[in-house]
Amino acid sequence: MAARRDELTREATRLFAERGFHGTSMDALAQALGVQKGSLYSLIGSKQELLYVTMRSGATAFHAALDAVPERAPAAERVRVALRGHLRVVSEQLDVATVFTREWRYLEGAHRDEIVAERRRYEDRWRALLREGVESGDLRTDLDVGAATLLVLSAANWAYTWLEPGRDTDELADRFTAILVDGIRGYATRA
Repeated sequence: MAARRDELTREATRLFAERGFHGTSMDALAQALGVQKGSLYSLIGSKQELLYVTMRSGATAFHAALDAVPERAPAAERVRVALRGHLRVVSEQLDVATVFTREWRYLEGAHRDEIVAERRRYEDRWRALLREGVESGDLRTDLDVGAATLLVLSAANWAYTWLEPGRDTDELADRFTAILVDGIRGYATRA
């Protein structure tokens, strides 16, 4: 039963990424699994629940990528490792990343509240990473941390639209970092 539920979740994630949440019917999910529509309800309560499971998977993957950032490294290195992790999640879990980035708006109730909180927490972690760089003098002291966070995450999140699955993203993340950090490092002052 657990293996079949995992298969349903994978197919739902794939279809949500391809067609969107509203463009994916329970009939389409049943067809993808080769079962009758009614059989799906023995595996999952609703399409909303499938969306939530996908969103949890995305939140877990993106937070795990940030968990791997070394706490004591200089700011530029931390940004580089964080971008590597983010783009690696997108590349290795393209469907999950697509759904996490694009379809969260269709969650309802407590599930929506939870995922919105996870998305905010992820953004807050990036904001803290950049703020620490400003406070240490590794990044420009006049950096607008909020705007920089939005810029970094907007660029990294948009990767789901053009990044090819399985692509080695470390070099790409390093290029992003060079552009972003060199652009925001500027004339950093040390105390």
